[in-house]
Amino acid sequence: MAASAPVARVLIALALVALLLFPLSGNTFYIQLVTKVMILAIFAMSLDLLVGYTGLVSLGHAAFFGLAGYSLALIQPKYDPMSILITLPAALAICAAFAAITGALVLRTRGIYFIMVTLAFAQMVYFVFHDTKLGGGSDGLYINTKPVVGWGETRLLNLDDRPTLYWTVLATMVGVHLLLRRVLASNFGRALQGIRVNEHRMRAIGFPVFRYQLGVYVLSGVVGGLAGYLSALQFGFVNPEIVSWHQSGAVLMMVILGGMGTLTGPVIGAFVFVLLEELFKDDTVFGPIAKHWQLMMGGIIVLVACFLPRGLIGLLGRRRED
Repeated sequence: MAASAPVARVLIALALVALLLFPLSGNTFYIQLVTKVMILAIFAMSLDLLVGYTGLVSLGHAAFFGLAGYSLALIQPKYDPMSILITLPAALAICAAFAAITGALVLRTRGIYFIMVTLAFAQMVYFVFHDTKLGGGSDGLYINTKPVVGWGETRLLNLDDRPTLYWTVLATMVGVHLLLRRVLASNFGRALQGIRVNEHRMRAIGFPVFRYQLGVYVLSGVVGGLAGYLSALQFGFVNPEIVSWHQSGAVLMMVILGGMGTLTGPVIGAFVFVLLEELFKDDTVFGPIAKHWQLMMGGIIVLVACFLPRGLIGLLGRRRED
């Protein structure tokens, strides 16, 4: 049975408090794991802008995730930390430029053609980093020093400290959620939802549909790039796998699992997806079946799609417009 709206708000508030206090547990492994999940939650929210709010299903979203990560690895000096005020805007600008250029092309297609063209562009990025010295080939690139949060001699945060990085990612996730809520509640966001419901009618009454779609495509790419930048920041390493279609498929499953057309749904989907993955991979629980964890995960996704068409967010009584 779905929870009432007040109960759902209380549950979400309690979850945020738990996340805020979690680093005090001192468990390094789980602090790193939850940091990773929150980064993927940002990534999932960025894809839901296309899938849930605009009706554009992309299988190439990992291109933005990987581009930002590789941008950090290539821009950051090997032994001399650079300010995050330089590396972050540069990485996001590269993602925005790539989204604007590719979006102008892929948005001329629809349906299966849109899916395949976005996948093709992502694979092009994959092979650029995999087959050339630019991205270090299949070995990837290491980021030996984390960017400095500050300027000159001023240091505001120490991102080498795991709890500090955790709280930074948590603040970023909440900030992205609030920002996207504001965007989607604006006239721009309402137009996007109108385009998703009936694109031809919106075009007939005078809305510049292509511009709206290109705008949300670029915004989605930039937010996805932000997630990729934070991931590279956390692990200090990038390789071509973060640009592969597997990464795009995984984040799409997070969106489906949590619930499309909401912002809280993809966050829930990211947490549930990663936690189920860790559980299914545990051979102490599932024994020899653990090596087939993808099969079990696929079964969960199928069950959710069949019996919870609104995703797990539907259990909290949340409607499509979040």
